[in-house]
Amino acid sequence: MRSFVFFIGLCAATSAEAATLRPVTTLHGPSVRLRDLFDNPGLDGDRVLGPGPAPGGRIVVEAPQLGAIARQFEVDWRPASAADRAVLERPGQPLARDDALAALRSALVGAGASPDCVIELAGFVPPLIPLGAVPRPLVSQLDYDSRTGRFSALLSVAGDGMEPLAVRMAGQVDSMVELPLAAARLLPGAIMRPEDVRIGRVSAASLRGEVIHGLHQIIGQQLTRPMVPGQPLTPADLTQPVLVKRGAIVRLRLESGGLAVTGQGVALESGAAGDRIKLRNPGSRNLLEGVVIGPDLVRVAPGAHMMALEARGDGVAAP
Repeated sequence: MRSFVFFIGLCAATSAEAATLRPVTTLHGPSVRLRDLFDNPGLDGDRVLGPGPAPGGRIVVEAPQLGAIARQFEVDWRPASAADRAVLERPGQPLARDDALAALRSALVGAGASPDCVIELAGFVPPLIPLGAVPRPLVSQLDYDSRTGRFSALLSVAGDGMEPLAVRMAGQVDSMVELPLAAARLLPGAIMRPEDVRIGRVSAASLRGEVIHGLHQIIGQQLTRPMVPGQPLTPADLTQPVLVKRGAIVRLRLESGGLAVTGQGVALESGAAGDRIKLRNPGSRNLLEGVVIGPDLVRVAPGAHMMALEARGDGVAAP
């Protein structure tokens, strides 16, 4: 009876020490160890079997390979069927895109790019790093063409809790410029006021042709086409405001020898300040030519059909 009890106890102890297969294991390091495949593997549990999957990857170990590993390291386990297998997974997360861009921007600025340049990465997929890792991205092998803005570089990532990795990256750098922009929706014919314009930064690559850089070139000018908020202005968008419209009754002024003679005429053309336009005297029907000097005000040159001016008693003044 005593020997039977001893046999039962021995079987129970042996069963307790037998290894069991781990069907799914989450790895937290770069290597696969014996204990990642089996529970209770024995004294060699910390033995490294080989490299594990990259972050975000997995390895499947099938029954024949599991049996061979168990025999090699004297693990008390045998496959129960050909369906036995162990899945080794290693969780990962993408490197933060902002971290990659910060390292790239630092390298580009060192090569002469603007600190606030816009960086476009062509088809860049951030590499996966282990969960909990503290990455330190670094850009090297930078090839930057400041004329075209094109670049290529090698992004190397190392840090605590991860193996070093490297990926290629390429793209385009676009400088930013500070320009006056339309502050609101504006219609053709509007006379530009200070509140109609704001200063903003825009991508240099988005500009087409010549643009206006100074507020003094805009304020007081007249729009020739509609504008939308944030749109840069070009010289073609603006013109001198029309001070005299065709068909309008205008004042005519002639200054000669210290005298100023005024009269009236009909504008036959529209004109802005400084424009030379044709006019007609409504009484004599004589044609005149003068220079626009103000709203509905035209200066006539001495000798330009003076008989066409109908001087009034209060139209002659001493300087």
